[in-house]
Amino acid sequence: MLLAIDAGNTNIVFAVIEAARVRCQWRAVTNAPRTADEYAVWLSQLMGLEGLKLADIDAAIISTVVPQALYDLRMLCRRYFKTDPIVVGEDARLGMAVNVERPNEVGADRLVNAVAAFKKYGGPLIVIDFGTATTFDVVGREGDYQGGIIASGVNLSLQALHMAAAKLPHIAVERPSRVIGRGTVPAMQSGVYWGYVGLIEGLIQRIKQEFGAPMRVVATGGLSSLFSGGTDAIDLVDADLTVEGLLEIYRRTRARN
Repeated sequence: MLLAIDAGNTNIVFAVIEAARVRCQWRAVTNAPRTADEYAVWLSQLMGLEGLKLADIDAAIISTVVPQALYDLRMLCRRYFKTDPIVVGEDARLGMAVNVERPNEVGADRLVNAVAAFKKYGGPLIVIDFGTATTFDVVGREGDYQGGIIASGVNLSLQALHMAAAKLPHIAVERPSRVIGRGTVPAMQSGVYWGYVGLIEGLIQRIKQEFGAPMRVVATGGLSSLFSGGTDAIDLVDADLTVEGLLEIYRRTRARN
């Protein structure tokens, strides 16, 4: 079985893949100082609930945008799963060209999403990932990564609004029933939700104009379903895009070796 690890700035996801199918996955808050031993204790308990043992894992792949977390994730794989993990950005084979000025600066998660999206849906594509940052990534007709946009994430915007304005409360992201809020909280919810819908629609329109050809739009990340419900600009929602991308990159890397 393959253990796919996606370490983002906010959350880290562990997925167990068996016969090209995600058997189970778990999410935790990203904590860079967490040790390999702590990961192992947590994972062994969760795997046990699914009838799995640490010894069932015989391969691993890691994608991380948190460099400080990589050492202990690698040690986790080596010490407890007895496997040397493939790391996106180091020894992984993407099987796609990265046509930007500094390819090594592109976040591993963005490349993983691009690989998965092109394999599943073809190109050209815009891939939107609603994470700590909201990213828009462009994949060409032939599957080459062509760059994108990084915007502040929805929850970061909420946090900034709450911290900078003494009288504004901390709120959850929800789709309000009205655009015009009749109170402070509904007004904030409308500003965040419909403001982000406006950002999504505006950036998609500008990307398509600059690209000069029709493009499909695929969204992933925790808030993708919420925001796709507020706009026709998003064609598809794929919650498992990153994990599927890790599986595909693992296959391509193993085939090369």
